[in-house]
Amino acid sequence: MKTQGNKLLLLMAFLSFIAGYSQIKISGKVTFKNKGVNEINVTLKNTYDGATTDAQGNFSFETSEKGDLMLTFTHPKYQDVEKSITIDHQDISVNAELKEQISEIDAVVVSAGSIEASDKKRATALLTPIDIYTTAGADGQISSALNYLPGVQKVGETEGLFIRGGTGTESKIFMDGSLINNYFSNSVPGIAGRDRFNTSLFKGNIFSSGGYSALYGQALSGALMLESVDLPDQSSYNFGISPIFLNAGFQKLSHDKSHSFGATLGYSLLSVMQKVFNFNTNFIDAPQGLNGDFNFRIKTKSGGFFKYYGMYDSDKLGVKTESLEPGYDFALVRLKGKNTYHNLSFKQKFGKYLLNAGTSYSYNKSDLNFSTETNDTESDRTKLLTDGNYINFKAVLERRINKISALRAGFELNNTDEKLNFGQVQKHYKDLISAAFVETDLGFSNALSAKIGLRAENSSFLEKSNIAPRFAMAYRLAKDWTTSFAYGLFYQNPESKYINGSADLEFQKSQHYIFQIQRSSEGRNLRFEAFYKKYDQLIKTFNITPDKEQNQRIQTALNNNGYGYAKGLELFWRDKKTFENIDYWISYSFLDSKRDFMNYPVSLKPNFASAHTLSAVAKRFIPEWKLGVNLSYTYSKGRPYYDIATKTENSNSINYIRNEGKLKDYNALNISFNYLPNLGKKDSKAFTVLVLSISNVLGSKNIYGYNFSLDGARSSSVVPPVNTFVFVGAFISLGVDRTQDAINNNL
Repeated sequence: MKTQGNKLLLLMAFLSFIAGYSQIKISGKVTFKNKGVNEINVTLKNTYDGATTDAQGNFSFETSEKGDLMLTFTHPKYQDVEKSITIDHQDISVNAELKEQISEIDAVVVSAGSIEASDKKRATALLTPIDIYTTAGADGQISSALNYLPGVQKVGETEGLFIRGGTGTESKIFMDGSLINNYFSNSVPGIAGRDRFNTSLFKGNIFSSGGYSALYGQALSGALMLESVDLPDQSSYNFGISPIFLNAGFQKLSHDKSHSFGATLGYSLLSVMQKVFNFNTNFIDAPQGLNGDFNFRIKTKSGGFFKYYGMYDSDKLGVKTESLEPGYDFALVRLKGKNTYHNLSFKQKFGKYLLNAGTSYSYNKSDLNFSTETNDTESDRTKLLTDGNYINFKAVLERRINKISALRAGFELNNTDEKLNFGQVQKHYKDLISAAFVETDLGFSNALSAKIGLRAENSSFLEKSNIAPRFAMAYRLAKDWTTSFAYGLFYQNPESKYINGSADLEFQKSQHYIFQIQRSSEGRNLRFEAFYKKYDQLIKTFNITPDKEQNQRIQTALNNNGYGYAKGLELFWRDKKTFENIDYWISYSFLDSKRDFMNYPVSLKPNFASAHTLSAVAKRFIPEWKLGVNLSYTYSKGRPYYDIATKTENSNSINYIRNEGKLKDYNALNISFNYLPNLGKKDSKAFTVLVLSISNVLGSKNIYGYNFSLDGARSSSVVPPVNTFVFVGAFISLGVDRTQDAINNNL
């Protein structure tokens, strides 16, 4: 009996030991928005026991652990979930509902109306500085390169960004948040001014063809926000030489890489090219210009950043054309212009707040002289002299709420002081526009986000205020597909050049509605946008003619009874992946627009708006030849033109159309070649690019419009200064090799 009892005790002890290490089954289901989720890691915390969910979100595993433990559910796209469980002698069933992990990288971004290009947005970058330099026909100018994007009209007779049925002055350009007044050089009638700023000054840009942020104002159509470069990688020296210009510059970086400074100096003269090409324009004074700039960058010990950029330029030219007025052989106009611009910005983080503050000052003087010539005798000159001082200040305080949400607010001051002297018209225009704004980015999930803003402005000249709400939202339809919607109310003062007398004026106003669908994947981008713009309170003007000999008419604001609309469809496709070493994009814009504004007697299609615009750009880099080949083509349907005159009836000035028609369709094919002789040389401390560019290589005879005599009986076409233009130049950098950067941006 004793032996039998011992055996029984031994058996009970063994069974107790086995029971202590028996396996308990833990199972359940993991869901997100009531749908099973696969690839979720399910583990007992601080153990090696666990499993991964299947396609339906189910999981199951066994464990010998006992007691109170923590069950964890993890995945990079979802927030971690922990559940407390008690393991005893029974199987356990545990379900979990996940929440999305909010990520700045994965979150959808509101992009209706906007195109961003910067180092931070490589996947969606559309116009980097290298893109601009290597776009045939852009001549290295940011504004010219934007003409190859949807929504921007090709208008050659005057400077400015003509966006979605808006005039060139209805778009504004900003540098590091501060307004750039007089971004374009001074010009004479019929010849557009050029960009004053070097493209290499900027590291990225955001181009908004509508619905832009509440941080910016005083633009009815769109905004271009430019971001200047930070500290250079290392010290360098740069040289440029061509038959048109000479320039040189340097950037000096401190040993501790905490600050830098640099300067450039350049001179341009077109007289050599006049002797080579058959110009349409008779330049009695060849266009010439002198420019210089200076910059410094300082990175503070506390992480702050100061940037300063200052520039000065002067330009001069003279043009001679056949006179449209009887009794005169030729009409002459001469220009002397001066401009200076200074921009200082500061960025600093204070705890959870980020401060961005900046100020800019610019002075611009344009001295136009009009005269006539008869039998080789020149008449007395009539002077149109304008000069203006402009000061802008803006401060923005931003507070991050989470990874993809933020709140920002600030204020802006924009002061204008202009003088004009032209015959019987003499004026001194002053205005201070003060603005306050608030804006929030709301990230509801990685698939849904919104931007809500409000801007308020007051004009001391108009003695009126406005409030402009802005709203935009974006939703991810699928992995690569997103959709965005934007709405905004936008105000802008009447242009000061039309305020030549007393008039009770209001802010001009526009409303934007934009819908976008976009597919963005590695190396490919497809965008479709539909938009509608409604204009109200546009200014109406009447013509006055201070100088009949020169056929120079100016327009004077009468009231704000103008109105209009613009609606259209746009398509953009860029592909850097399908064809090896080839980058290309295609854009198409359809525009339906009408306006009753300025001196228009009725609602008309604007003379700067084309119904159909098609652009194509292609770039091919051939490494073995060290050569880049770039092509671009632009087609736009012929724009309307009008000869609008003023007559007096019953003591009232009435505008009417004397002549009208439609221009021929615009066509231009451009080609450029970039040769990099340094390619393949190890440890090269020099970077050289040789450039050959041919604009309008087929020699299409494009027409931008018509000038009419005072009585409307005679006319002359407005054409480009030259039909086909060839540029040859060399650009050299010493101390830094940027060859690989140039190659990478073309692959």
